Amino acid sequence: MNEAPISCTPSPELINLAAAVHRKLLQVYGLPVWRVPLPAVDELVCTILSQNTNDKNRDVAFEALRAHFPTWETVRDAPEEKVIEAIRPAGLANQKGPRIQSVLRQITAERGELNLEFLKAYPPMEALAWLLRFKGVGPKTASIVLVFSLGLPAFPVDTHIHRVSGRLGLRPDGMSADEAHEFLASIFNPKDYGPDHMNLIRLGREICHARNPQCEGCPLRELCPYPNKV
Repeated sequence: MNEAPISCTPSPELINLAAAVHRKLLQVYGLPVWRVPLPAVDELVCTILSQNTNDKNRDVAFEALRAHFPTWETVRDAPEEKVIEAIRPAGLANQKGPRIQSVLRQITAERGELNLEFLKAYPPMEALAWLLRFKGVGPKTASIVLVFSLGLPAFPVDTHIHRVSGRLGLRPDGMSADEAHEFLASIFNPKDYGPDHMNLIRLGREICHARNPQCEGCPLRELCPYPNKV
């Protein structure tokens, strides 16, 4: 028997819940500030490095890459093993190194230079689609580049946000993380995508853990149905 398709049309109640979550997290955590803003190509590489690792290892690998290679052109044209060795602290270096070089080569082939600023002139969904063509660039990576580097509306969803949004009832049960990008973008205010992304991640890291969530100390307890399930 086939399962019923997931509805991707948010209700007014869901939009109101998202607004309440936004207000409460802003009240508790304040307005978060993204780490030092990076040019779009830098942000793209940095976010690829962040996949399946923590922020500290990502930053160590990114700084090592920049220390070894003065420009993205030299990263693009370097021997593969040299790039792999530089980014080893990020983990999965044998996968991420060739992936980064491949993306840099594709951008150069299509644009004639390593610059993504042209995407600012694109409608957001077209800019997202342009980035998603590259192997190893998924919705989260592309959305981070758009919202934090290019100033385009996009709502990145990582494992924390996917978990928290499910427990809060902000998205349908069974919706994948990839599907949740567009859905959560439809219920949060575009001007708040960046702060809401960061505050939801903080909640997931500090309180709404995958195992043993600290529901009794959660600032969203009154909004969340999940405590009734534990």
